[in-house]
Amino acid sequence: MIENDRTKKNSSDVLAILVGGGPAPGINGVISAATIEAINRGKTVIGILDGFKWISRGDKTHIRRLTIEDTSRIHLTGGSIIGISRESPLSVPNGLKNTVRVLKELGVRYLITIGGDGTMYLASRVEAEAKRQIKVAHVPKTIDNDLPLPHYIPTFGFETARHLGTRIVQYLMEDARTTSRWYFVTTMGRKTGHLALGIGKASGATLTVIPEEFGRGKVSLDKLIAILEGAIIKRKSMGREDGVAILAEGITEKLEENELENIKDLERDEFGRLRLSEVDLGRVLKHETRRRLLEKGINVRIVNKRIGYELRSAPPIPFDAKYTRDLGYCAVKFLLEGGTGAMISIQTGKMVPIFFDEVLHPETGTTRIRYVDIKTEAYEVAEKYMIKLKKEDLENPEQLKRLASTANMSPEEFLNYFSKAVRA
Repeated sequence: MIENDRTKKNSSDVLAILVGGGPAPGINGVISAATIEAINRGKTVIGILDGFKWISRGDKTHIRRLTIEDTSRIHLTGGSIIGISRESPLSVPNGLKNTVRVLKELGVRYLITIGGDGTMYLASRVEAEAKRQIKVAHVPKTIDNDLPLPHYIPTFGFETARHLGTRIVQYLMEDARTTSRWYFVTTMGRKTGHLALGIGKASGATLTVIPEEFGRGKVSLDKLIAILEGAIIKRKSMGREDGVAILAEGITEKLEENELENIKDLERDEFGRLRLSEVDLGRVLKHETRRRLLEKGINVRIVNKRIGYELRSAPPIPFDAKYTRDLGYCAVKFLLEGGTGAMISIQTGKMVPIFFDEVLHPETGTTRIRYVDIKTEAYEVAEKYMIKLKKEDLENPEQLKRLASTANMSPEEFLNYFSKAVRA
C-alpha cells in the first residue's frame, strides 16, 4: 500500500497502472517498463490491485507501491504482479464515481490501463468522468489478436500464445499418429480465428475451422459437423486414421440460436455474453461427429481438448518480452508529454497513439473487431495444406468415387450429403 504522506507530497506526480480482462503473456513487461520510465521521470508509481474490483467500491487500500527494484526483472515472468479482474465499475452502484474519487484521493494524475476492448472502454469512461484531470493511456492486450490495430501488428501476448499452443498441438499430432485417433482441439478466440489459425498453420494441423470462413451470418451445426466428417473421411481415404482439427471457440457464437440448446450449462459473463471458454464445443462436436460417422460404418476414436488457460499466464517469448517493454515505455512517454485518451501502438518502430474516439462507438463502447481476412494469400496457404473436402473433390469423378466408397455411400449420396461442407 502506498504511504499516505508520500501520496500527499507528490499528489501531482502519481502514475497508476491497472490491468483488466483476462491474463496474457507480457503484462509484467508493460508494468516493468512503465514503472522504470515513470520513476526515472520523477513520478511515483502505484499498482491498482485486481483491476477495477476494489476502487470501484471506493476501497483505496488495495494498492501496491511499485519500485524499480521490484519490477526491473519481471518482464520475463508470466501473470500479473498486480492481479487482474473482469469486474466493471459500470456494474457497481456509483462504481465510476467511486473509481475516479479513489484515484484522485490517491493523487493519481496519470493512469495506464492494460487490457482488451472492454478495459479500453472503461478507461475512456474514467477519463471522461474525471473531466480529463486524469490523463489515460491504454495498452492493448489479448491473445485473441482481434483489437483494431493495423493488420500487421499483433496484440501483445498473441505470439507467445501461438508459440506455446503450437507446441502442444505438435505433441497431440504425434499422439494421434501413434494411437490412430483424432483430436478436436478448441482454442480461445471469442469472435475471431487468429489464434486457432496461427496455431493450426504453424503446427501443420490436419484442419482448422474458424468463424470467418462462414461469413457474417450463422452456421448450422449440421454443416459444421459435415466439415469435420468430411475431413476424417478424406484423411481415411488417403490411408490415415489420425488427425488433429483446431476449432476456434468463436464458432459457438456463429451457431444457429436454436442449436445452442444442444450445448448444456451455458454460462454468461458480467456483460451477459456467453462465457465461451466454459462452453465445451469440442465435446459436443466429438459426440455428434462420431455418432454420424458410426451411422456410415466408420468407427473413429475422437478426443476433445481445450487449450487457452495454460497459455494466458505463461512467461512471454522474447518477441512479447521486447514488445511489451516498448509499449510500457511509450505509454508513459505519451502521458507525460501531454497525451491522453488513446490506445498505444508501435508502428514501424514508432509510437502511434490511436485515440479512443477513433475506435470506440460513443454510445455502446464497442470497438471494431479485427477479423481474419480469408481473401489473402496468408489464409490461402493455410487452407491449401488442410485436409478438408473441397469443391474439386466433388467435381472429380474418381475422387468422388473413392471418397464415397470410404464413407460406404454411393457417389450420389455422398455428393448430396457433403455438398454443404464445401465452401464455394
